[in-house]
Amino acid sequence: MIASASPARAPRLVPFFNPLAMRLLRRGRLMGPNTLLTVRGRKSGEMRTTPVALVELEGRRWIIGTFGETNWVRNLRAAKEGLIEVGDHREDVHARELTRDEAADFFATTLKPYVAGIPLGFGRVLLGMLGAGDIVKNPAGAAAHRPVFELTLRGSRPSPPRGEAGGDA
Repeated sequence: MIASASPARAPRLVPFFNPLAMRLLRRGRLMGPNTLLTVRGRKSGEMRTTPVALVELEGRRWIIGTFGETNWVRNLRAAKEGLIEVGDHREDVHARELTRDEAADFFATTLKPYVAGIPLGFGRVLLGMLGAGDIVKNPAGAAAHRPVFELTLRGSRPSPPRGEAGGDA
């Protein structure tokens, strides 16, 4: 688990962009690999919804706290479950926060090739615009302040951390 004493701030464009993103995502997958995440507030108990980027590869899914210790990150960390939705498709999910070492490995071996595969270098440009270029340039450094959660369908068994046996003993 990655913890920080001070909350992070998203770039100024995010508060203006999020309401538009939410409307578009409620209509369907019109915004690439984005989804709506709904999670119970850790203090209020109210359900909170925000758009997040969802990385899906080889049957596994992750979301990244690109801006660090934001409210949705702290809420998901506390709740350990939420709802992801795009259009009419909804799934209840369990969230397991990756350790710092797992997050660094995820950035280096999973996300870096994923971003490189986005046409015309747009993935690197987008990360740069969001102030998150360190994810591909310095995965270990990024893992120190950018939490990553692996999502699994609620009720299914979460994937074991990388390097651990996944079979029944």
